[in-house]
Amino acid sequence: MRLFFPILLILFSFAALLPGCEPKEEIVTRDSSARLEFSADTLVFDTIFVQTGTVTKRLWVYNRNRRAVRVEQIGLKTANSPYTLTVSGASGPLTQDVEIRGRDSLLLLVKAKLGPGTENTPFLVEDQVQFRTNGNEQQVALVAYGQNAYFHTAETLACNTVWRNDKPHVIYDFVRVDAGCTLTIEAGARVYVHAGSGIVIKGRLLVNPDLAPSEELKPDDPRFVRFAGDRLEAAYREIPGQWRGIQFDATSQGNVVRYAEIKNAGFGLLVFNPENRQPRPNVLVENTIIKNISGASLNFASGSASFDGAGILSFSGDFTLRNCLLTNCGEFAVRGLQGGNFALNFCTIANYTRGFVRPNPSLVFSDVLTLANGQPGPSVLPTVSILNSIVWGDNVDELGFENVSRYANQITVRNSLLRTRVYEGPGAASQPGFGGTGTDNILNKDPNFYSWPDRPRGNRFDYRLDTLSPASNRPLLSPLLPRDLLNKPRAAATPDIGAYERLNP
Repeated sequence: MRLFFPILLILFSFAALLPGCEPKEEIVTRDSSARLEFSADTLVFDTIFVQTGTVTKRLWVYNRNRRAVRVEQIGLKTANSPYTLTVSGASGPLTQDVEIRGRDSLLLLVKAKLGPGTENTPFLVEDQVQFRTNGNEQQVALVAYGQNAYFHTAETLACNTVWRNDKPHVIYDFVRVDAGCTLTIEAGARVYVHAGSGIVIKGRLLVNPDLAPSEELKPDDPRFVRFAGDRLEAAYREIPGQWRGIQFDATSQGNVVRYAEIKNAGFGLLVFNPENRQPRPNVLVENTIIKNISGASLNFASGSASFDGAGILSFSGDFTLRNCLLTNCGEFAVRGLQGGNFALNFCTIANYTRGFVRPNPSLVFSDVLTLANGQPGPSVLPTVSILNSIVWGDNVDELGFENVSRYANQITVRNSLLRTRVYEGPGAASQPGFGGTGTDNILNKDPNFYSWPDRPRGNRFDYRLDTLSPASNRPLLSPLLPRDLLNKPRAAATPDIGAYERLNP
């Protein structure tokens, strides 16, 4: 025992002289050659509306060295920058003395919120995230495009409001137009609507009422009025269901939607007149594209009714469609309930859905409206006219008429290309048939679009007709619309049916 404590003291002394057991990846190196690497040398944000925040971008910072590094400073180059950083859960313009273990990484979160400017066109906003490590200065560029806009938040517009086209219009909650008032939207205006928000018209809506182009238009012509969601990132450009839609209430009369694109909504255009008020609300739609409609279930009248969305959704309303394309409508392209008048001339319904089974035809009409309690409302007989049009999609039946025996004599379908099995016969008094003599319809022959989901060409679908389409060069059924959706002249005697005159005449 006399030797135990001296021996123990000697062992402790030797242990103190041994190298430390700290792992190498935790030992901080001061070597100036130890540099950081980044997941990107530039973070680019899509166009940002002023006064609204962006999505959060991620920047990974990698330490490829075997030993740890201490980043003395992570910060933004510009004082009062519109960008914000979050490092290790702490937000601020500057963070100091951040250690990154050897062969480990650090996640930075970057957001931007721009203040208002004076420019009407998009403007560039740049900054840098700066890193200082062992005397090394490194940078990652931040780039965003700001866009000033008119903001409308839970707003009832003044009578006879005109929306100009110099800046986009951004809607939060609902914009409303009172009975007896008119909202006019100029050619080239852009309307972006936040999630769950929309436009409610009790008065009148005039979209592009005065545009009268003399030349053929391109699909991206800047004079079209465009309605979409307010997520401008590339990943959201064709995603359905980002906003609610445009609703016309029972008092709305004389509405005109021309040279417009309505996309990425729960419904496109809705007439809501469940009490069948007379005169019925009416909408004229010309040279318009409605696409990427989610078809998600929508509640109306404080939950007393719930219906799937549609490109055109009508409760006792009147719609006239000329030179229109309806495509990628998740449930219905046109859904008419409790009567109404529907007139389609030179329209294309190309309703392809991917990723789920669509159980219903693209066009469905009914004389009744069934409420949430399961009870049908009164029968109001619809009138349906489809002329010189294409009705096509994934399903073997793309036309549906509920309780059709009550109004079969009020249905006219002529000189059109249709996908239908139920109505391919000659018809009878209580059952329409679209294959009979004198109808001049083409049944169940692929229209041979230039580009569609089963045969994509380029970066967009193109529902103009390809060279060998059976819908080309058809005998005219009046009334002729002398120009197509893109204002291309139609052949006077043998025009192509559908919204587009053939791509290669």
